[in-house]
Amino acid sequence: MSTTTDIQTKAASPSPLREKVFQGINKSASYLGVVGLGWLVPLFKILAGDNPKTQLKELWQQAGIPILGIVAFLTVWAVLAPTVKTSLGIIPGPAQVWEQAEVLWEDHVKEREKEVAFYERQDIRNAKYTAQGRLDKVKDREYTGKPTYIDQIFTSLFTVALGFIIASLLAIPLGIVSGLSRSVSGAINPLVQIFKPVSPLAWLPIVTMIVSAVYSNPIEMMPKSLVVSAVTVTLCSLWPTLINTTLGVSNIDKDLVNVSRVLQLSTYTSVTKLILPSALPLIFTGLRLSLGVGWMVLIAAEMLAQNPGLGKFVWDEFQNGSSSSLAKIMVAVLTIGLVGFMLDRVMYALQAAFTYTTQR
Repeated sequence: MSTTTDIQTKAASPSPLREKVFQGINKSASYLGVVGLGWLVPLFKILAGDNPKTQLKELWQQAGIPILGIVAFLTVWAVLAPTVKTSLGIIPGPAQVWEQAEVLWEDHVKEREKEVAFYERQDIRNAKYTAQGRLDKVKDREYTGKPTYIDQIFTSLFTVALGFIIASLLAIPLGIVSGLSRSVSGAINPLVQIFKPVSPLAWLPIVTMIVSAVYSNPIEMMPKSLVVSAVTVTLCSLWPTLINTTLGVSNIDKDLVNVSRVLQLSTYTSVTKLILPSALPLIFTGLRLSLGVGWMVLIAAEMLAQNPGLGKFVWDEFQNGSSSSLAKIMVAVLTIGLVGFMLDRVMYALQAAFTYTTQR
């Protein structure tokens, strides 16, 4: 009887290897959640021998319900889209939008093939002239083909990154100073409240005139249209970071401030060792909000500034008015949403890496 009980006890108790496997899964759960792959954790636990019923319920909550929501949205879209007629034709359904996405990708591939062929012909021609000793005929020209849809995505990403970095470099130091000084905070707060609600459409004419006057000799990689769009993004996206940095610094534990005074720490040491680590969660929250605002603002800025990004693509397709334009615009809309989601996940991953507490 005792022997049977011992066998049952050993069977019920988890082995050291299994415990290590579950510890590894639980440890990776937070990292997978950061990148939006938390639904993989229940699958890993099922494979490791955990209760399938419990984990399948968790999997349904994390993956099944979101997928069901997407399927329901696509179904409603497919059913209702043909019933709406516009000046550009009927609203395209998911199948038509996917078809145009494939067309845009094929256009990108063909354009890259043309670029490769252009440089191959140029190299052959230059090699021929070099062999003949006609070095004056040797020339290296840049390929001037039209930007593809993929190129426009990367242009938009570069533009928003430039505007976001400038906004962060301005907002974080100013927010730290504002959080440490009530006088500075009192002076800045009215300006924040006035300029924070201003639309990018209002900023754009002013920015265009100033950039045209100051930036008279544009760099090839940074044309005026790109700079105008980036500066507009900066002006509209710096406020969430500024406000959250000020709030984070002003609300740090007063005991930390007293400790820095007792130890007679320098201002630089106090800021880097005490204030910033305590305020980082709110600072990163502000950065995530600023990046989201900047990405939304960018599309409108590119439409009017004619920066060759996603905003210009949408505007050009609207002006084009072909039978496929509406489907291509919807491809751009979905791309904008997906890229915005990925940018937020990147910022959330950085927040999780540099802070002890994160906010979803």
